[in-house]
Order: sequence, then C-alpha cells, then structure tokens
Amino acid sequence: MARLGTIIRLAERRHGGRSRRGGDGAGAMVELDTVTVCFGQQTVVDAVSASVAPGEWVGLIGPNGAGKTTLLRAMAGLVEYQGAIRLDGRDSAAHSRRERAHAVSYVPQSPEMPGDMSVYDYVLLGRTPHISYLAVESSHDLAHCRTLLDRLELRHLARRHLSTLSGGEGQRVVLARALAQEAPVLLMDEPTSALDISHRVEALEIVDELRRDWGLTVVSVLHDLTLAGQFADRLLLLGGGSVIALGTPAEVLDEATLEKAFGSPVHVIRTDDGELVIAPRRTGKLASNRDPDSTESKEEAR
Repeated sequence: MARLGTIIRLAERRHGGRSRRGGDGAGAMVELDTVTVCFGQQTVVDAVSASVAPGEWVGLIGPNGAGKTTLLRAMAGLVEYQGAIRLDGRDSAAHSRRERAHAVSYVPQSPEMPGDMSVYDYVLLGRTPHISYLAVESSHDLAHCRTLLDRLELRHLARRHLSTLSGGEGQRVVLARALAQEAPVLLMDEPTSALDISHRVEALEIVDELRRDWGLTVVSVLHDLTLAGQFADRLLLLGGGSVIALGTPAEVLDEATLEKAFGSPVHVIRTDDGELVIAPRRTGKLASNRDPDSTESKEEAR
C-alpha cells in the first residue's frame, strides 16, 4: 500500500493536477438528468442533475439522510428512479445486468460476504461479467485477480476465509472484487468507514492511483469531508435529497455552505500545502442551556 511518501501528498498533485472537467454533460461518463427516487410517499432524491467526466472523481457529501447512498444505488441500477441516468452516453435503463456490470462496479457500505468463502474466490467473483455461461475462468481472469491482491497487499490473505477478516481487511477485499470487474465507472459507498486514518488514506491513494493508471471514473460517498476534499476533483453536496452545491472542493467546502447543510458550524482551515481541513466547532448549546441554579450545576461548581 501507499507509504509515507504517498500518504503525504504534495499540493501540485492534489490541486494543481486536478481534473476540472464535467458539468455540462458533453462527453460525460455518467450523466444524471433530474433523477428522483421515492420510497412510498417520501422523496429521497429530488430532481438531481449532474455529470461526471471520464477519469474524474466526484465525491457525494452531505448530512445523514441527504440521499447520498440512494443516489449512488440508483447509478448502480439497484433502485428504481425517475429521470434519466446515462453511462457513457447510453441510457442506463437499457442495459442488461451483464452490460451494467461491464459498465459499473459498486462497493456497497454493507456488502454480503459468505463467511466460508476464501478471499481469492471472492475477488474472482468480480470476473463473472467477463465469463461466458458454462465457461470457467481464463488465465487472464486468474492473473488479473492476483495482480489486484498484490496491489492492495492482500496476497497473504488469499486463502483465508472471509469470516476471519477484520473490518478493514474486509473492506479492502470488497474493493478488490469491484476492481476485478474492470468496469470504467467505480461507485463506492463510504469505502473506508472501518479503517483507521492511516489505512483510510492508503486505500484512497490506491483508488486514485488506479484511477490514473486505468482511466477510472469514480463516484464515492465520503463522510470525512477533509478526505473528500483531498481526493475528489469535484464535490456534490446534497441536503434533503436536493443539490445544495456542486463544484471544486474549494468552492463547496465553505464554512457558510457547510453550516447550512449540516446545521452545525465548522472551521475550514487551509494548510501550507493548500489542503483543506474541515474541523467541527463546539456549539456550547448544552452548557448554555443548563440552568445555573440546577443541582447538577451546583455540584459541578464545587
């Protein structure tokens, strides 16, 4: 995985070399046209329009319940929606399941992982769209999976059962399976939630390296706003199922905009190398609302 030299990114790699494409839908790899998702009477995603250019990384951010995961699942063809989603110019609704698997790979937040299956066999499942009916894996399929295991430093776990993995190891294995599909679009729903900060950065660095090497287009849900700003070319901020802001990290990660979306104040700090760090600010609401004459307050004052 990425070592210290890749963990500490230089400003020219993260900001000077960012893609600034996308926005008008022309030549888009993913295009959302007034996408709406309803569950019963509740509108969860409300007329979202956006586009993602080939090779671009767009991060979906916003508070809990904003519609991020539902929008991502709509792109993956896992929930019904109104409006249109186009993948490389073709209406996603016209794709067969196999065609969609060739076009899009998806890393869910809570994947199904059969406990008695080995890591290698699980990653190999990602090759299913490339294997004809009644056929077996080719030498290329096997070699591709071994390459991914090496790239994600999972080779030593290849024969381990999935039930024996830690949460962080499991997330890397799920990512390897998605990458095994060799789809041009990678959708990730909070792919680093079970990882510590070092492994979060390393995992996202690997995705970014593969994006550059393979020309992947990436759309990911990320709750860590600092990491979202460091890795994504553009950010789509959702609130109540609607688009609040869409633009570069510098444009979207604004204190007033984030406070409006999350309902809580934050500090946006720019480091010497140009990175943005998002730090929550204490509101002091509980302390200010406490009755100074209450028993608790008197006890604390003693």
